[in-house]
Amino acid sequence: MIDITHKSFTSRTASASAIVKVGSEATIDAILNNTVPKGNVLEMAKTAGLFAVKNTSDSIPDCHPLPIEYTGVEYEILREKKEIHILITVKTVYKTGVEVEAMHGASIIALTLYDMLKPIDKQIEIATIKLVSKRGGKSDLKRDIETERTAAIVVCSDTISKGLKEDKAGLAIKEKLYQHNVKVVAYDIIPDEEDKVQELAKKYANEEVNLILFTGGTGLSKRDTTPEAITPILEREIPGIAEVIRGYGMLRTPYAMLSRSVAGTINKSLVITFPGSTNGAKESVDAIFPAVLHAFKVFKGTSHDK
Repeated sequence: MIDITHKSFTSRTASASAIVKVGSEATIDAILNNTVPKGNVLEMAKTAGLFAVKNTSDSIPDCHPLPIEYTGVEYEILREKKEIHILITVKTVYKTGVEVEAMHGASIIALTLYDMLKPIDKQIEIATIKLVSKRGGKSDLKRDIETERTAAIVVCSDTISKGLKEDKAGLAIKEKLYQHNVKVVAYDIIPDEEDKVQELAKKYANEEVNLILFTGGTGLSKRDTTPEAITPILEREIPGIAEVIRGYGMLRTPYAMLSRSVAGTINKSLVITFPGSTNGAKESVDAIFPAVLHAFKVFKGTSHDK
């Protein structure tokens, strides 16, 4: 089963369809008049579909159990064509989509129709089963990574700047940014000193680097002063970014509450401070990307495509 622990909860919707073809208009009439011997065909099939959606992970090995928060079933009966069209819509707020759940539901509805109608019709055929639409997750965020963005990564650490320790957090951020069409144009390692932090933040903002990302210096030791350095020079704070970083981290470790990450804008640049631990840095990127890139499309008068 694929690891989805790094993903975030988002609203997700999927619709799937199926077609059941019957052998005669008499079968359609039996359905509409509710004279099929096995009972109310459409309601029974709908019920089976609801159960199928909720139990998809029990039937499809690689599907994750997830909360189903809405399932709707619609029928369109085409008498002259002798077809029953099924449309099922499934919704959830979770870390993975519900496409397979919708298609599983459509399949079981179609199969239930077949089972209930077979005593009166030997020419039933289950036709096209397909995904009609899906929303939520990465597919909705692709538009935010269509334009290549630039980033400067600044590692704030006394021990790393002295060569006593190898940087892993900054390199982990760099690797993850590549996945989101972000080009790293600068990579610096500096000690935990406020003047150096401010100097680089202003430098890269003047150069109109899209993202200025600091890792380290957000903890509680005396030398952790990155937030104190960055906050006074921000033109506008964006507290939601730091809230998401901490909220995402809290689902993985209670120590995330101790992080003092801040975020905001300087000129046309988005400045974000990340924790200095490798896991903390990687999880912070997972928490806000690619959604954070949408900021460049909503900066009124400041959106800048290079």
